[in-house]
Amino acid sequence: MASFPLRVNEKEIGNMMKVLRGHQNWVYSCAFSPDSSMLCSVGASKAVFLWNMDKYTMIRKLEGHHHDVVACDFSPDGALLATASYDTRVYIWDPHTGGILMEFGHLFPPPTPIFAGGANDRWVRSVSFSHDGLHVASLADDKMVRFWRIDEDYPVQVAPLSNGLCCAFSTDGSVLAAGTHDGSVYFWATPRQVPSLQHLCRMSIRRVMPTQEVQELPIPSKVVEFLSYRI
Repeated sequence: MASFPLRVNEKEIGNMMKVLRGHQNWVYSCAFSPDSSMLCSVGASKAVFLWNMDKYTMIRKLEGHHHDVVACDFSPDGALLATASYDTRVYIWDPHTGGILMEFGHLFPPPTPIFAGGANDRWVRSVSFSHDGLHVASLADDKMVRFWRIDEDYPVQVAPLSNGLCCAFSTDGSVLAAGTHDGSVYFWATPRQVPSLQHLCRMSIRRVMPTQEVQELPIPSKVVEFLSYRI
């Protein structure tokens, strides 16, 4: 099977390209980490690809989805990565370790791997992180938009939407825009919550410190778990 490369513009010479090779089929979506050090790419396979954008090399492949992965987005501090798949799930990963921190299921009970690989009306089409780092939005083929909190495994708010394809939060996080098959764009006021001081401090630390460095800090284990988004 032919390799599907990703082409990256060189900063020094505008007409030169870098090619990231690894995907064996269509690439559906890409997302840069906030500091541009990493690129995530997903496509017609179960794997999530993470790339080092200083060396243009693959960091790792994240394994866990059971069907094509079609969308991805980093949290504002770069500590989390959300991916959406036709297996009816959104996973929240730690991109620095490759571990799955949370699963947002769009079908209850969750389908077994065999059925998650087939066609159904719960395919997840898009996922987007809010700029507060606390909320994630997802679109699925069940005609629903869901708003999730990263510390809860059920939606905090839902809204109807038919034929949804993509979604994105406004810069201040107050509005979600979603595009559909019929050529329309819909808007919703999003759940608002004032982030805690602890969360704001966590985001500030995680913007400059990957998980491995956090785990080496001489601080209580519960604080390490909090900074690693494990509690």
